[in-house]
Amino acid sequence: MKPRFDLFSTETGTKIGKRFAGLGMALHQSPLPTITAELVNLRASQINGCGFCMDMHVKEAVAAGEDPLRLHLVAGWRETTVFTEAEQAALAFTEEATVLTREGVSDETWANLRKHYDDEETAALVCLVGLINAANRMAVITHQKGGSYQAGAMANFQA
Repeated sequence: MKPRFDLFSTETGTKIGKRFAGLGMALHQSPLPTITAELVNLRASQINGCGFCMDMHVKEAVAAGEDPLRLHLVAGWRETTVFTEAEQAALAFTEEATVLTREGVSDETWANLRKHYDDEETAALVCLVGLINAANRMAVITHQKGGSYQAGAMANFQA
């Protein structure tokens, strides 16, 4: 399946894309650890089947110093010993916030998240999961493919 539409070849798509990049930069400047953010982005993208975003966030995580072994294990994080308790809380939150039910995120998952993240980090996580899910949906709808992303490219796409 080839890409069906180049969203960024349009004025509207470019304006929105720049704002997404600006939101991403604001999240990058939050106190949430960069590696945690990339793990969250990768896990949501895996769930949503977004090859473009998986490619982007694996490469950004490696560029930020993440161990590729941990990236290979993100999809099965519950069955590994390589993620911290805080990262596990963020990944559980990501899964529940990505595959929404009527309840949203369970009280248990929320309480565990709050044990590890302060108000600023929690705000960043909530916004990050919302943003990556929106980005995943746009890329999946337009059949964007992974493989050609270069680390740091989104930093050049600012509003």
